[in-house]
Amino acid sequence: MDTPTKPQAAAAASAPPDPRPLQMLQQVFGYAAFRGAQQEIVDHVTAGGDALVLMPTGGGKSLCYQVPAIVRHRAGQGVAIVVSPLIALMHDQVGALHEAGVAAAYLNSSLEGDEARRIERELMSGQLVLLYAAPERILTPRFLAMLQSLHERGLLSLFAIDEAHCVSQWGHDFREEYLGLSALHEQFPGVPRVALTATADSHTRADIVERLQLQEARLFVASFDRPNIRYTIVEKDEPKKQLLRFIRDEHEGDAGVVYCQSRRRVEETAGWLQTEGINALPYHAGLDAEVRRRHQDRFLREDGIVVVATIAFGMGIDKPDVRFVAHLDLPKNIEAYYQETGRAGRDGLPANAWMAYGLADVVNQRRMIDESEAGEDFKRLQRSKLDALLALCEAIDCRRVRLLGYFGQPSTPCGNCDNCLETPETWDATEAARKALSGIYRFRQAGGQRYGAGHLIDVLRGKTTEKVTQHGHQGLSTFGVGADVSEAQWRLVLRQLIALGHVEAEGEYNTLALAESAREVLRGEVPVRLRVPTETKARGKGPRGDRSSSRGAAGKPPPLPLDEAATERFAALKAWRAEVAREHNLPAYVVFHDATLAEMARAQPASLDALAGISGVGAKKLEAYGAEILRVLGG
Repeated sequence: MDTPTKPQAAAAASAPPDPRPLQMLQQVFGYAAFRGAQQEIVDHVTAGGDALVLMPTGGGKSLCYQVPAIVRHRAGQGVAIVVSPLIALMHDQVGALHEAGVAAAYLNSSLEGDEARRIERELMSGQLVLLYAAPERILTPRFLAMLQSLHERGLLSLFAIDEAHCVSQWGHDFREEYLGLSALHEQFPGVPRVALTATADSHTRADIVERLQLQEARLFVASFDRPNIRYTIVEKDEPKKQLLRFIRDEHEGDAGVVYCQSRRRVEETAGWLQTEGINALPYHAGLDAEVRRRHQDRFLREDGIVVVATIAFGMGIDKPDVRFVAHLDLPKNIEAYYQETGRAGRDGLPANAWMAYGLADVVNQRRMIDESEAGEDFKRLQRSKLDALLALCEAIDCRRVRLLGYFGQPSTPCGNCDNCLETPETWDATEAARKALSGIYRFRQAGGQRYGAGHLIDVLRGKTTEKVTQHGHQGLSTFGVGADVSEAQWRLVLRQLIALGHVEAEGEYNTLALAESAREVLRGEVPVRLRVPTETKARGKGPRGDRSSSRGAAGKPPPLPLDEAATERFAALKAWRAEVAREHNLPAYVVFHDATLAEMARAQPASLDALAGISGVGAKKLEAYGAEILRVLGG
């Protein structure tokens, strides 16, 4: 069978909509209609067009290549090759496709030789609809030779490159093995390619196009808004206790992910949460591979597990019922923050993205950029990305407007972030900023030595510590000039001055020095207006007293809207699903999502036909589980 040329694909794309994709969506996956841009993307790829798809986590990216793969396979166009970066993702995706009745497989290091050879035979015989593999395997001479054989027989339907931002050195998760994927276009020029990612700013987007040779591909940018996620950012003040309070107040018994910057912090936080009765597990690259696998499996298959992790954990995790993502350390940029928080609430139900950050976070991130071996252009871009994230953290207006604006999407205040739910108190910090800068300048005048933030704050607040008296700093003109400003507020001022580039923190001890732009602030030419620290307000230390609890206005996300009887049916369905998942050795959500079970519990269908109308119940699952579900619902 001839592979469609680009002109043929363009002509097909301009033809009337193909009814087959919607039929496959309904028959295989049990969904009545596509969401958002999915229909347009699926039609374009099914017709043989190349595409670059930017769609948020939980937005349904996988359907954008799975449905075209099924349609093209049924039309005799062979197998779709899916480039996937993680073994866990491959396992979950293939397991879910099997549950839906789709012939899919993966090739990775978890397979024994006989099993791998069996899958290769299925591949070469044209039986498979989709095959998942990592880029390093796909680019081996042996695998490319198999693809060439398939191509010559017209049995190579499309390439799907998932997590495409990994190809970009400007991105937040660059992987060198992705660079070789341009070979797919060079060796198989007629095979359509779809590259997909949840996060890509303009630099990363341009890099994806260039490195994957997608200049002729159609760009699809879906809305980046995840309205079910509530964004909350607080100033650090005993962060572990803040985290524990957040989990207990809002997510007791829920599944969640806590991100930390270092392995040691991961271990300490997970251990501490365990002593506080939270079912927490550590995850980082330094752990034994078997331990990582076991912890990840427990997170995927059990309810209520909290994983404390570095960024080594999470990409490609499909668990839909993660109710919160928390950051105890500042991510590198907004792309990383957006992708990591996007792992919460993939099922569309309410979820929280919570972060605590402080002065040390700002200093550490700037130092990592400055001390890296990257070129100056790259460092400059990373600093600008960090500045954008810091602006999000310090914002006194809608977090979501800021976040979406970074990706070029205009929006209006959401009513579902901490700033919208409770308007932040602010104060004019211009004079305090000038005092802080003067303090740093006086240190230099008094002997040229540099000091850290803690010592500067002690001097400004007039505290006669041993270090202050040792260096004679009680005699400085700036001693005690800021006694009316709390320590938390001073840290906020210094954090903002560092974030804006007016102050530099250098060396092992993060000592402070004035940057060139500090002169404008000292002269009073640059106003500084800051938010009152959240935790300060909680303790009644802010300028306007105590207006809120440390929990803020976020509150606990509402439960599933089920009455008492439906709640009992939902619990019975979850128990039944858990048994099925154990029998099939799958995570429970691969059998059915919570949202699907909730709809069953609400509607209480009494026949197979009625059950088939529930979103998420495809033909294969109806056949496999329909009678049992009706039995459970009937009591």
